[in-house]
Amino acid sequence: MSVATLPRTAAPVESPAPRRRRRLRRAVGWAAAVVVYAVVALWSFHLTATESTEAFVDLYLDGVHLSADGTVGDVPARESVEYLPGSRVLARDADDPRARALAQEQRDWLAAGSVPGEGTRYEELVSSALLDIRTLTGATFDDPGRETAAAPGAAVAGWTDRWRYVWPRDASFVAAALARSGHPDDAVEVLGFVEQAQSAGGGFQARYLPDASGVPDGRGIQLDGTGWVLWSAATVLDTLPDGAPRETALERLRPLIDRATDRILELTDDPPHLPPPSADYWEVQEDELTLGTAAPMLAGLEAAARIYAGAGEPDRADAVTERAGLLRTAVEETFGPDGYTRYAGDGGPMTALLGGDGRDAATAMLLPPFVAEPPAGAEEAWLASAQEMARPAGGLAPGSGWKRDGISWTPETTLYALTAARNDHPERATAWLDWVSAHRTGSGAIPEKVLAGGAPAAVAPLTWSSANVVLAVAALEDAGAL
Repeated sequence: MSVATLPRTAAPVESPAPRRRRRLRRAVGWAAAVVVYAVVALWSFHLTATESTEAFVDLYLDGVHLSADGTVGDVPARESVEYLPGSRVLARDADDPRARALAQEQRDWLAAGSVPGEGTRYEELVSSALLDIRTLTGATFDDPGRETAAAPGAAVAGWTDRWRYVWPRDASFVAAALARSGHPDDAVEVLGFVEQAQSAGGGFQARYLPDASGVPDGRGIQLDGTGWVLWSAATVLDTLPDGAPRETALERLRPLIDRATDRILELTDDPPHLPPPSADYWEVQEDELTLGTAAPMLAGLEAAARIYAGAGEPDRADAVTERAGLLRTAVEETFGPDGYTRYAGDGGPMTALLGGDGRDAATAMLLPPFVAEPPAGAEEAWLASAQEMARPAGGLAPGSGWKRDGISWTPETTLYALTAARNDHPERATAWLDWVSAHRTGSGAIPEKVLAGGAPAAVAPLTWSSANVVLAVAALEDAGAL
């Protein structure tokens, strides 16, 4: 969702509905809503059902491949290729011994872990997602006139140049997927890159250059990453048995965990213990707090409390647990009355009339596996948001107030598959996973977008979506739903 110097998940040409009228909407109140409610409801329903436009976005790549020299290369859009089995090495390079060795290395890597969904219809989907994650982590690539190597653990969001950066949020999901598929050392390395990028104050910029040399632009701080890395660290540690493996991983991640926890405690110190406004996964500048910032911070605090309790530090765990409880109460009291909309006070019939954004995918962030228990009313809001965010091709938009262009987004769709799998909605999870599988590129990559007519579009593969698929299938497997 980006152009060269703008966010991957939200570009000006695809901006959400206007938001500056929210204060006016609250002032107007419910009186006017009584007059126009029926008309507005019918109009909104019509738009939701039919979509007002069908925008076109090009497919940038069909996928990625490993060259015989170990560098990562493009698979041009709509030029699907065949790979050597269990790899991202092109089948046409089979006569090169270096290529065969690389393919064997990737097969050995898969075999060293596990493939969630093995033996089911999702085995190939998950294997493909893991191979794309493996190929795009710590990759070596050709820049004009020079070869550039990413730092160890640098999990880039995608391979198209505008996505070839490390977002702490995306990397957090990649680390969780790697750990859940039996690759904890790789997961720790991914979080190790994030830890090296972390500021002394515990925060993160929106994204980082993969060679660990800094940031690509002045996009600025994005607070949700602080919560996501804590959730990811706890998820990774939870996959490790007690004893030396877990202790070693905790020691490596401890600076990341301590600084991120202290940062959230600082940001939520003052009553009502909500963090300040920040860009979130929509990646647009905000002057009001969004659920997309508050929810990951709640997830991060709950995760940190679990980490400290497991490390035998009850005082620290109790202090973090107490703050998590205060933040949970604040989220319920601030966002809950309006059904957990993107902005507090953005619910009710006046939302549709005056251009409010309504609910967005952050409702999924209030459910397991991100928090231990959903806040009051959060699961109902999540179910409602899925209907409101539905797009003609079968996937979801980032929010109900997103531009009505007919485009589905796989990060949000796969995020909902994951939460559905973890919250006793296996039919919904499998429906979304089947949809993702059916709308990949010819080379098997999961694209960022799917057009109204079903064609894959934008960057492919996208590692956040790939990680969500791995985690969703693993959750279904854990639940005995496969």
